[in-house]
Amino acid sequence: MKLRIKIDGKTYEAEVEILDGQESAPEYPPYPPAQPTFVSATLPEPAQVKAERNNETECRSPVTGMVIKVNVEAGQEVQQDEVVVVLESMKMEMQITATKPGVVKRVLVTPGSAVKADELMVEFA
Repeated sequence: MKLRIKIDGKTYEAEVEILDGQESAPEYPPYPPAQPTFVSATLPEPAQVKAERNNETECRSPVTGMVIKVNVEAGQEVQQDEVVVVLESMKMEMQITATKPGVVKRVLVTPGSAVKADELMVEFA
């Protein structure tokens, strides 16, 4: 089959032969499958600081995010499951509640504060 090709205003004629799909495909040597490798995972030892924490008197951030609202102040009494802080993380609001009734000792965050996961936000007496 002959083709006429025009490149930069010049006309060229070329003969073209159409091959079957199998003939035109390049041949690649077969690759042996990769052998899977496994690395055993070990959990890190808990830090001494985490062992000393008292979850009943502390309210910590479960995620990295931003404080949207603080519903308590120092000296305020709270009931179990009362919303203490509202966080935003990945465009989702999360209500952080008191784990038991108590009195707020101190509040360490304000609206607009950025918090890291496991950061102390409110301390109870």
